[in-house]
This record gives sequence, structure tokens and C-alpha cells, in this order.
Amino acid sequence: MEKDKKKTTPKLADQNKTLSKPRIFFGILFLVFSVVAALSFISYLMNWKADQSQAGTMLDKTIKSSNIFGKIGDWLGNIFIFESIGIAAFLVAFLFFVFGMMILKKNYFKPWKTIGHSLFFICWLPIFMGALTKGDGVLSGVYGFQIMDFLNAVIGSAGLWMVILVSMGLYFILEFNLRPSSIKAKLSNLNDSTIGRVKGMMPRSEENFEADEELEEQAQQDAPNVTVTEVNPQQEVLHKEIETIKTPNQTSFEEVEEKTTVTLSPAASTAEKPNVPKNDDIDFKVEVAKTIDIIDESDRKSQELVDKHGYYDHRLELAKFQMPTIDLLRDYGNEEISVNKEELEENKNKIVGLLKNFNVGISEIKATIGPTVTLYEIVPEAGIRVASIKKLQDDIALNLSALGIRIIAPMPGKGTIGIEVPRKNPSMVSMRSVIASQKFQNSDMDLPVVFGKTISNEIFMADLAKMPHLLMAGATGQGKSVGINAILTSLLYKKHPSELKFVMVDPKKVELSLYSKIERHYLAKLPDGEDAIITDTHKVINTLNSLCIEMDQRYDLLKNAFCKNIKEYNKKFSERKLNPENGHRYLPYIVLVVDEFADLIMTAGKEVELPIARLAQLARAVGIHLIVATQRPSVNVITGMIKANFPARAAFRVISSVDSRTILDSPGADQLIGKGDMLYFNGNEIMRLQCAFVDTPEVEKIAEFIGEQKGYASAFMLPEYSSDESTSTVNAFDPNEKDALFEDAARILVSTQQGSTSMLQRQLKLGYNRAGRIMDQLEASGVVGGFNGAKAREVLISDLNSLEQFLEELRK
Repeated sequence: MEKDKKKTTPKLADQNKTLSKPRIFFGILFLVFSVVAALSFISYLMNWKADQSQAGTMLDKTIKSSNIFGKIGDWLGNIFIFESIGIAAFLVAFLFFVFGMMILKKNYFKPWKTIGHSLFFICWLPIFMGALTKGDGVLSGVYGFQIMDFLNAVIGSAGLWMVILVSMGLYFILEFNLRPSSIKAKLSNLNDSTIGRVKGMMPRSEENFEADEELEEQAQQDAPNVTVTEVNPQQEVLHKEIETIKTPNQTSFEEVEEKTTVTLSPAASTAEKPNVPKNDDIDFKVEVAKTIDIIDESDRKSQELVDKHGYYDHRLELAKFQMPTIDLLRDYGNEEISVNKEELEENKNKIVGLLKNFNVGISEIKATIGPTVTLYEIVPEAGIRVASIKKLQDDIALNLSALGIRIIAPMPGKGTIGIEVPRKNPSMVSMRSVIASQKFQNSDMDLPVVFGKTISNEIFMADLAKMPHLLMAGATGQGKSVGINAILTSLLYKKHPSELKFVMVDPKKVELSLYSKIERHYLAKLPDGEDAIITDTHKVINTLNSLCIEMDQRYDLLKNAFCKNIKEYNKKFSERKLNPENGHRYLPYIVLVVDEFADLIMTAGKEVELPIARLAQLARAVGIHLIVATQRPSVNVITGMIKANFPARAAFRVISSVDSRTILDSPGADQLIGKGDMLYFNGNEIMRLQCAFVDTPEVEKIAEFIGEQKGYASAFMLPEYSSDESTSTVNAFDPNEKDALFEDAARILVSTQQGSTSMLQRQLKLGYNRAGRIMDQLEASGVVGGFNGAKAREVLISDLNSLEQFLEELRK
């Protein structure tokens, strides 16, 4: 109890500290007035005849008052009791007490319920006292007497009492739920309990007593372990004593022994055992068998391993690896935002003036200055339609003579309309400034990605693990490649090589080549791959399918480990609860980066789209995430299947509003000003950001710093994948099973030098399946080369003469 008091006292003190001085003053004032009023009313009722005549002589010192509070008490009693509501005045004092406690935040009463009950009695108690006393005395007050007298004259004495009794009766029925059904239920419960008690007290007949003795003898034979002890024969309540004895945890097993002793009263034991004598008490002992809580053998072994070796450290192989330092990034000097009041005032006047010309009134306007954009938030007057402002976007841009005007109508979560206006002198957002920020350094995200700063100059970060995939688009030279470098740089500054691997696809062959130096630290590739940064389309297809195999293998590991995601799995593995002999291993995050997705779609089509879509649908839980970028966000590149699985999107400036709608599902990206100005869509709202700038020399320094350190023996190896085309060989071709149109098809392909299945369909008037089988036979025999995506197959025989010689050899 003393500890509880010590704990609660500071809490009360803290609550009092939170109360303002006016609240404390008025709360205490109300409490003091309630006490003074109540004591004054009591004193007034005791001497009301003498004190009533003195109520109007407040300033006459010669006249003495018998009230405990003097003439003030006489005055209060006269006002509240005699001239108004009689003894119901005590309820007024009580209400002041309740209000005082409410002000001091001491809610001992339910405020509204208390006020309601008090007002009811303030109204009806004077009337009841007036009818009861016929107006004699002061108990009813003037109010009670006047109402009673009026009702008595109108409806008579009987009607008066009927109104009073009906009102009081309805009040108690509603308050105490005195409905017939509830009363009947309560009476029924009362009767049942009473009858039970009477039956328990009634003596048994001799016949019943003899029957009970026979049952008792049989029960004693059947239950020899029951020990009978003597207790107080007058005891009528049930006593239970439960003793629990627990042995300490001394071995790998936990042994718990519980012993329960229950002492029953005579009445209770008689109900259970009808053969027990009336005047004997029974000590009924129940001993629970020993229960053994067996700890999982795997948990025991894992705990032993942890005690011996500690938790598994995935960084141990590269324990001396140093994360990149902030000095590798360039310092561009002061990046503080300068406020140009003349520019702000000029833009404000132009916006207000233009809207006024179109009969759009504004009640309030506010400016928020960002690195490259100033946001003007306006509150339109009542009755102004939002659409009437939104359609003025081009007029506002013309009036301000600015490129990149964007209207947000309305702003999400605010009752304002936003107008984004580019600044004349934008500020730079360097990668060094955002990497060095406390927000990034103290981030606990799984895959922290820092994009840059918002229009309110706040550093904006997102967790790639929760996106879970990112789709980027932007025209040439608008900052898309810089955005990819910013994402990769932020990940390299936060994640150890054992925690993160990149699969880089660069069809342009020059954008991601800077990262080849970190191959043995952060990159992943196929076992037979020469370069970790993939530029060949055919290898891209194999890599994507290999990633799908890796995804399936990881799901099998998670299933066997009973884990839902990669975080739970790696935690279990670090706690040594998963055996590496069963195939378990620490799983690093894998980030697939595709720099130009449109080129892959043009060359490989569905063979790229399908594995990308499958990875986007399923790979999140196993730690595989995608960053896909393209210069041309058209509908044939970013298809519906791709968009559906990429909720997070980043758009730099694009050429047309159609491209903006393709990437963001809304216009706006075509109104950006370039140079890193971007829109980020997280699935809920669109945010305008200024992407952090990281130059090529900075990326080179980071790659060299990492590459010069000790790395793994090789890049992270993805599972092997062999396509169906690569397994098809000449040895698999059987000349005896070739199609009847095999030779005609070969002549068509050699004469045209185009290995196209669709051409065979047209020339030979075949269905797709048969034409495909003939093409497979031509490949197996060596007439045409392997599958090459959307391009036609290579024809390996140059002329018809060479073909005829080849066919003649096949006929032998």
C-alpha cells in the first residue's frame, strides 16, 4: 500500500501541475461557495422567522443576525429558500460543489447525469413540499407555493397529488428500471434462493437418512483416498485453500507440481455427496498429477549455441568493412533558402488580382518556401467552386510568366488550394546535406531511401522494403539517372554488404557501369555470367528467371522455418534456431535495378514483362525489391500488369500529360521544371520533391572506396537457369520425325533470310502450333539459330544450294 501511495502521489502532483491557475482559482471558489451556502441554508432554516426580517438590513450594524454567516447567510437563505425553491436550495449548493470538482478535473460524479437528476428535484421538490405543508413555512419557497396554489385551483387537490405522484413514479421507474418484467425476474430469483435455503435447513426423514447411510458406505469403499477432517459444524460457507508448490527450473525440463486442498462446508458437501452425515465436515483433497513442460529440443540447442558462441553475426566475414564516409560527397556550400520578399509579394498580388478578375474571392493566402518551389495556399471565400480555380492553371502560369505551375485542388488533409510556383533563384539540394542529416543517420528503416527535400524544405525518406517496388519515369536529361544514383547511394551508406545485393540491368551500358567496382561486395549475377552489370537482353531474361527461382527457394526456406517474411527468418537464423545443414542461410535483401525498361520491352516483350510482374507480385516478403526506370512511360511499356504491382512511383519531367497520367494516373509531371524536380506517388497522395543531386565523380569515389576494401571471393551467385532454347541441340533432332513441310519451310527461311514463325504461318497457311513445331525442328537441325526475343531468328544457311546439300544429307 505504501508503495502504491508513493506511486500515485507524483501522478496527482503532475495532474495538478497541468491545471492552469484560473482553473484552480475558480474550482476552489465554487467549492467554498457550496460549503458556505449549505451551512447558511441550515442556519437559516433553524432561525428563519427571526432572520427573515433582517435580510434587507445588510448595512445596519445595530441589528445582529443569528445566522452562522451573519447577514450574508440571511441573505442567501432568503433568496434561495424563502423567495425561490425552499429546501431544494441545498441541491443548488450541491451543484456548485459538482462544478467545482469538474473544474479541478476530479470527476467523482457523472456530470450530466448528476445535473439532470438535480434539476428534476429542483423543479418538483418545492411543489411536493408545498402540497404537503399547504404553504406553511419556508420548505416549499415562493416557487413551490405558487405552482401548488395554481394547480390546486385548476385541477383540485386530488389532481395535484396525482400529477406529483405520477411524475415521481415515472422518474423512479425510468431511473431504477422498475418494469414488471424486471421486477418479476428479481422476485423469481429471490424466491429460488429462499426456497433453496429453506430446503437446506429442513431436517431429513428417517427413510432418507437410512438411504444416505447406505450411499455413504458405498462411497467410502469407492473413494478410499478421501480424508475426513473435523471443522466447525456451524460453518455455512465454502472455504478453499490452494497451495501451489513449484520446483525450480534445474534441468532442461520444467517440472511443475501443483497440490490443491479444498475444504467444503457441510451444505456444500451434502450437495456433492448425499451420503455424508449432516453434522460432519469433509476435508476434500485433490492432488493434481505432475505436469512436465517440455522445452522444444531445437530451442534448447539454439540456446546452448547462443550461450556458447553468441548470436550469429552475418557481418563477421567482412568484419573490418567500413561504410562510406561523408567526406566522399561534395560540399556545395551554403544551401540555406533565401527569402525574396519582393518576389513573394509580387506573386501574391498577381495571384490575387488574377483570381479577382475571374470573380474568385480569397479570404486567406499563405506562402511556404521550398528549395525550388514556393507553395501558395489559398482559402477561397464561401460559395467558390474548386473547379473554377483549377481550370485557371494556364491563366495563372501566363500571369506569373513561370513554367511549372501546378494547382492542387484541394490539398490532401487541408481545407486549402495549393498553387506551386517555381522560384526565380532555386537552391541546390546536395546528396551530402541529406546523408549527413540526423533523420537519415538515425533512421531504423530496413531499406532507407532518401530522395531529397519537400517543398517545405524537409528531408524526405521512404523505406523501399515497404514501397515495396518503385517505378520511375522521366524524359532524357530531367534527372532520372541522378535519382537512381541517389537511391543507390543512400542504400550503400546504410547497408552492409552482407545485408544487401544489387542486380543491375543497364541496356544503355553506360549509366550503371560505375558500380562494377563493387561487384565482390554488393552485386549479384548468374554463375556463368562474366559481368555483374547485365547489358545483353538474352542474359536479362535468364537473370529475371533466375531471380524467380531464388524467390521460390526463399519461400521454401520461410515455409520450413515457419516465418512470414525475411525479417522474421533472419532473426531466427541469427538466434541459431535454423540449422544450416538443412539448407538454411542468412538472406540478404536483393534490389533489382533496371535503368531502361522500354528497351527490354521492345526487344524481349512478354519474356521480360512476365517475370517482372511475378517478382513484383510475390517477392516482397522474401526481400527482393524492384526499381524499374524508363524514359518513355507509354502504355505499351508500362502495362496494366506492371502498374498494378508498383504502387510507389516517381516521375521526373515528362513530355506530355498523357505520359504523366500513365505513370501517376494524374497530370502534373508535364508541368515540372526539370533538374531533379519530381513528383512522388506512394499510393495515397502525390508529393512534389527536389531530388538530391549526386554527381558522377561522387559515385566514382564511393565505388572506389568500397572496391578497395576486402570483399567476398566473388559476386553473390544467383541460382542457375537454363532456357528451353539452350537445351535444344542438333543431336535432339530426328530426321525420321520431321514434319512433312520441313523442307518447304527451310527453303522459305533461307530464301528470305528471316527466321520468323509468323512468316511460315502465312506462306504455308499453317496454324501457330504446327509452325512453332517446324521452327523448333529447323533450330534443332541447325537451319536457324535460337530464340532472340522480339527479333527474328538468325538463319544459319546462306543460300539455297547449301540448303539442298544439307537436306540431301538429312535424307540419307
